[in-house]
Amino acid sequence: MAMTIHVDIVSAEGEIFSGLAEMVYAPAEMGEVGVAPRHAPMLTRLKPGEIRVEVKSGEFEHYFVSGGMLEVQPHLVTVLADTAIRARDINEAAALEAKQRAEAALAGQTAEFEYAKAQAELAEAVAKLRTIEHLRKTKRS
Repeated sequence: MAMTIHVDIVSAEGEIFSGLAEMVYAPAEMGEVGVAPRHAPMLTRLKPGEIRVEVKSGEFEHYFVSGGMLEVQPHLVTVLADTAIRARDINEAAALEAKQRAEAALAGQTAEFEYAKAQAELAEAVAKLRTIEHLRKTKRS
């Protein structure tokens, strides 16, 4: 039997996942991190992107987070997300529309604040679309 680690993914709306996993992959600010059971303690910020939870060898559950914090203890991973959504629940049309709005805002920005806000919105929309695409690819295989 493979070793497991307990994983909790929560946001302001509530708990989205709580259970055992063999591995967790998360979009940390400095790049994707993989967390296995008995990982060294760590605390890092998350950027918008996909959380992949390997619940059994080769079986993954996919989630989108808009940012937040990742806390790792040897037997516990906690994701405190600003927003967390199951990948299958992401509205692709809304994400595409948000991406187009952000790109238009970047093109017509007049103040630095508007530019930063549009950049953040674009990053979140692109991350949602990548999560949807990755979910589609894993379903085909």
